[in-house]
Amino acid sequence: MALGGNPVFANNKNFKETPGGYRGPVNGGADTMSAQAQFSAQQLQDLYNKPAAGPAQTGRMTYDDVIMKTVFTLGMVLVGAALGWMIPVLMWPGMIVGLVLGLVNSFKKEPSSALILAYALFEGMFLGGLTGILEQQFPGIAIQAILGTLSVFAVTLVLFRNGKVRATPKMTRFFIIALAGYALFSLLNFGLMMFGVLDNPWGMRGMDIPGTNIPFGVVLGLLAIGLAAFSLIVDFTSIEQGVQRGLPTKYSWTAAFGLTVTLVWLYVEILRLLAILRGND
Repeated sequence: MALGGNPVFANNKNFKETPGGYRGPVNGGADTMSAQAQFSAQQLQDLYNKPAAGPAQTGRMTYDDVIMKTVFTLGMVLVGAALGWMIPVLMWPGMIVGLVLGLVNSFKKEPSSALILAYALFEGMFLGGLTGILEQQFPGIAIQAILGTLSVFAVTLVLFRNGKVRATPKMTRFFIIALAGYALFSLLNFGLMMFGVLDNPWGMRGMDIPGTNIPFGVVLGLLAIGLAAFSLIVDFTSIEQGVQRGLPTKYSWTAAFGLTVTLVWLYVEILRLLAILRGND
């Protein structure tokens, strides 16, 4: 089943199509008999008594691989965030370079650990700079956003592991439509802010819903957090399928990159929602 949502997985056919599987030598029977002739009876018996090779021994992707690569990638995000926090001006090159590297990594057929870690570093600079600026305006917002992101991630993972939520084709189609609508709104809102049509720092997000004192950004922020949470479900499903299909271990970098992209998006949405709520007090 081809899953939509995170372009990191959607653009990589290895997470969508079942590979043909491992193929042995062309003249498999003759090669095997020739190799066996070179072993003594005891050596052959020892080989047969050994446990079957696991994914790690056969160069296949495992959950442990994905976890470790994700830890490395998020660690690089933290390094970049520390730099951006100390030097806020790094937020701008971090945003631009992070966006470019994000697109490059999303559409690459083969994962590059160097480019993925570079993306994490620059994206971290953007997050650190943005968080530092908002922290000055709303003390304590950084830890609130971090705890919120970790909470959503933990709840989503538990629900997925227990089979409570799955990325079914129907839900995935709805998710893609909602995500496209949200992306269109975000581009329009950004354009109106850039050309000075709206002077609110959050654009249309900062405007109150007619007849209420609730900023439009609160409702939209909750929707975006829900979309990011479901994107995590899609990511978990893609990773599960990749492990089951025996993808090469190098694709654990692709999985780690995909998770990092979604977590960055989730963090930004929670940070923005908190800023809008606290700015409306």
